[in-house]
Amino acid sequence: MKIFETKSAPNPRRVRIFMAEKGLLDKAEFVQVDIEKGENLTPEFKARNPMKKVPVMELDDGSCLAETMAICRYFEESYPDTPKLLGETALEKAQVEQWLRWIELYFFMPTGMCFQHTTGYFKDRMNPIKEWGEECGLGVEKFMHFLNKHLEGKEYICCDKFTAADINAFTTVAFARVVNIRPKPEQTNLQAWYDRIKARPSSQA
Repeated sequence: MKIFETKSAPNPRRVRIFMAEKGLLDKAEFVQVDIEKGENLTPEFKARNPMKKVPVMELDDGSCLAETMAICRYFEESYPDTPKLLGETALEKAQVEQWLRWIELYFFMPTGMCFQHTTGYFKDRMNPIKEWGEECGLGVEKFMHFLNKHLEGKEYICCDKFTAADINAFTTVAFARVVNIRPKPEQTNLQAWYDRIKARPSSQA
């Protein structure tokens, strides 16, 4: 199988860390797509993913699967003997899903909007609205404050173990640096958690 990605982008990084934790990086060939140059806008790429986003996985039979968590779900279900990152019991699966939803809506998406609307990185294909980007940045900082409080006395975000929630939050904190948003000095719980996840070998995938 092949995974079409942009290695510097946060969504592909989420998939690579997920696969690395499961020991599955050798199961796919990673093909780089230059999104700054618009290689994701070509007819060939759109045939794989009409949403024109990375990552996209192409299976050996030619079928394609887009969206980060859909790809992660594929590996979770296809390799049941690897570490469970989306929960084991019904409650754990629900808890991980809850956190994935919160992180996506209130943390990752605002970080992406802050980046797109304040940096002008994609100004050739969108209308950046600086004020909206700045507002989203405030939302990112608010969620970091919430996460710092939540992590008091906790090693991981949920289920008392490493899950996809940690992956998605970790990559978002890392990505936020491009818009100069970082954990504040007083957010010691968040910083300690970030350092723990960064120390895992998978963070270098």
